[in-house]
Amino acid sequence: MYVALAVLVASVAAHRSAWLLVVILFLAVWLTIKGERRIISALVVGAGFLPFFFVSFIQLTEPSPLPSIFQLTWTSEYKINGQKLRGFTKTETGEKLYTVYTFPTEQEKKYYETTPITGFTYRVQGELVPPDPPAHVYAFSMQDYLVSKGASGTFEVTSWTLVSEERSIRTFLAKQRFQLKKHIEATFPPSLVAEAQALLIGLQDNVDDELQRAYQKLGITHLFAISGLHVALVSWLFYEGLLRVGVRKEIATIVLLIILPVYGFIAGGAPSVWRAVSVVEFVMLMRYVKWRVPIDDALAISFIGFVLLEPGVIFQVGFQLSYLATASLIYSGVIFKQAKSWFMQSFLLTFVCQLLVYPLLLHHFYEISISSFLVNIVFVPLFSFVILPVNIVLLVVTYVSMPVAKLLFLVYEPLRIWLTEAILYVQALPFQLWSPGKPAIWLVCVAFISVLVGFYLLEERRYGRFAVALLVPVFCIHLAPLLYNETKLTFLNVGQGDCTIIELPFRRAVYVVDAGGVLRFEQEAWKASNSPYEVGKQVVVPFLKGKGIRDIDIFIVTHADADHVEGAEEVLEEIRMREIHVTPGSLGKPVMNDLLAEAAKQRVTVKEKMQGTVWQVGETSFHYLWPQDVYYEGNDDSIVLYMQQASFQALLTGDLEENGEQQLIRLYGSQLADMTLLKAGHHGSKTSSIEPFVELLKPELTIFSAGLNNRYRHPHDIVVERFISRDLPTLITGTDGTIEIRIRDGSWLVDIEKDLVQ
Repeated sequence: MYVALAVLVASVAAHRSAWLLVVILFLAVWLTIKGERRIISALVVGAGFLPFFFVSFIQLTEPSPLPSIFQLTWTSEYKINGQKLRGFTKTETGEKLYTVYTFPTEQEKKYYETTPITGFTYRVQGELVPPDPPAHVYAFSMQDYLVSKGASGTFEVTSWTLVSEERSIRTFLAKQRFQLKKHIEATFPPSLVAEAQALLIGLQDNVDDELQRAYQKLGITHLFAISGLHVALVSWLFYEGLLRVGVRKEIATIVLLIILPVYGFIAGGAPSVWRAVSVVEFVMLMRYVKWRVPIDDALAISFIGFVLLEPGVIFQVGFQLSYLATASLIYSGVIFKQAKSWFMQSFLLTFVCQLLVYPLLLHHFYEISISSFLVNIVFVPLFSFVILPVNIVLLVVTYVSMPVAKLLFLVYEPLRIWLTEAILYVQALPFQLWSPGKPAIWLVCVAFISVLVGFYLLEERRYGRFAVALLVPVFCIHLAPLLYNETKLTFLNVGQGDCTIIELPFRRAVYVVDAGGVLRFEQEAWKASNSPYEVGKQVVVPFLKGKGIRDIDIFIVTHADADHVEGAEEVLEEIRMREIHVTPGSLGKPVMNDLLAEAAKQRVTVKEKMQGTVWQVGETSFHYLWPQDVYYEGNDDSIVLYMQQASFQALLTGDLEENGEQQLIRLYGSQLADMTLLKAGHHGSKTSSIEPFVELLKPELTIFSAGLNNRYRHPHDIVVERFISRDLPTLITGTDGTIEIRIRDGSWLVDIEKDLVQ
């Protein structure tokens, strides 16, 4: 296990910083002080430095430039979504690429939907494009994803020609998996297809989003991922089946050694699957040659093999959770022996596993399910010993006799639907999640140490000290986001839209102005994505949760345009809002329907607000300067928010255009002069930020919230020139990324992708 730890550190050092190799030296010194044999310390040092050089100079070498025309071979990791075919391919030199192909016609898409292309080699032309940067530090990073998959870049195909089709065991198994997927779709009732595909072949593409979120809240998402328990169950069923038909144990063992990798491939080849398969294979092989290998050593050898074959796998969340959870179970035997009943033993199994991975879950997802500690006691055995075997039986029966299968479905489907309804009901109960935000890395390390210390105290039956050891870091993590003494304004990079988050010192209040959105255009049905991009869910919510924002005091909808309000409903589904403010007359617009429906469901007050609304929190005051009437006419009726803290003044103008700006000049005149910060109106369109308005405000910094390379060419060159000609600095969310303004004691800083500007 120490060697595996050294290999882990070496791989991280190769990807991040060679200075991390010092950790290996500390580990070797600690082992020597502990009294371990010197050979162990030497082995740890060698297992650290040698893999470091192997990964750095062999696995992570810079790939050679791609020729204009070359050949690509598709792996089994690909998906068709809308008009796009995306997945991983390999070049003739073995380089791995994330490849994107756009179908020109519906007929071509249908062909690829019905044809497995694993092993298909194409002669291609195209372009290697850099991955889009993440919208913010808490958002999905395509670059990190490529690293975790061992891919060197994203390649967009412009034209291709099929060259050959590989004939191998790998492609044969890929075809069988594809046919199995189609068979399930053709024979299982629609309500059971997603579950069967997830449990039997590890395919989760068709799992309903609402149900997926319910599983996340309850902390049982892992039940839909094929894991060690699945592999163990399949191995036991197959092995016992062979013995029952008279096959000798030796022959049954050899057959199982052959079958397990086949099952691993057909099951989707996730890290949890290969971890279980490789450990079982290694232990069985060693026993076959009369060698006894402890299970922890088998796990460590499996880990080392994984990392050396594909170093980036250490950054895959599934890989991390799989090995960490398994290690927690292996080393907690003393704790499990304290259980006096099956219920207590089930609780301890869940408790130990969830406890060890909780710092990792917070690091990746910024929240954990509190209910999972109890819910898993019921759902783990239910899925493992009832639902999974039932799905296996149903699959076999569909091949043997469809009439019998239909009869079984008549019995099972209503029961499964009832269970789904029960899951949806339970997940809707309050206080399911703890969402403290993403802890600092040092707090994550402290949390891990506290868990290990806690396990030791639990083994020693020192329950009081155990509770203290765990709860102190928990309280620190929970309170950390509330301890800063500065005001923060964050302009989120939500593409072509607006979203601003205002946080007051010590989290006295949090205000969110707009939530972005996507302007949907009519297109042919076959081009539509199965999982449309949702700004609220994929950009705004991760940011709020990453910051540990659990409540929004006021959510402000400046006006009823999709690029400002479409994401609001998705935010409200995940983050509690105390009040929603909208511009007068906008409630009847169709784009507001989803937000209003969700607000009514959650009993959130919606208020129309206009000029004259004023409130103050501490030293910070807020004023609505506009609109002046209750008749809604569009952009020029946007809510305009003025904020002041000491000498710092900010003006957020929504989509205000020329007429609205003229009215502000008429009403407030010199009161708006020498503005500190301006969020320019209408994304910098040429109908906004007029000359007199810019001349009056002369903001020290102007921010345009506009998407990169947007079709409207916002901000317009003419508008930007108005600021440049006056030596007034500007920033654009689309090109500069998410922008954070930090205000304290009359001074302010701008944080742009970690670069601070006075």
